Amino acid sequence: MKLAGVAAKQGKRFKATTDSKHTFPVALNLLNSKFSITTPNCVWAGDITYIWTSEGWLYLAVVLDLHSRRVVGWSMNKRISRQLVIDAFITALWRRKPPRGLIFQSDRGSQYCSHDF
Repeated sequence: MKLAGVAAKQGKRFKATTDSKHTFPVALNLLNSKFSITTPNCVWAGDITYIWTSEGWLYLAVVLDLHSRRVVGWSMNKRISRQLVIDAFITALWRRKPPRGLIFQSDRGSQYCSHDF
């Protein structure tokens, strides 16, 4: 490799964004991996990811309607906090105005299990 002028490229380190080792209460799994939903605004799912921008890393929280698989709420922030997921969920509520009984599925991260959320 040295003679050919070739060098290995270091991969990026994995960064865990889900803290499931917390003391917050965890809700029951009502969905049980049944993701084929026939009615809109009946079951939503949420998750967080991070994306590189020209201004640095940003965290993105999204809320999906599992019926249409469309994003119905989102929020971006430089910090991964409970406010990030709260803002995404409030955006979804404001845009869709779901009926009572909505099921929301997410991972067991501390942001989603926080008292405020």
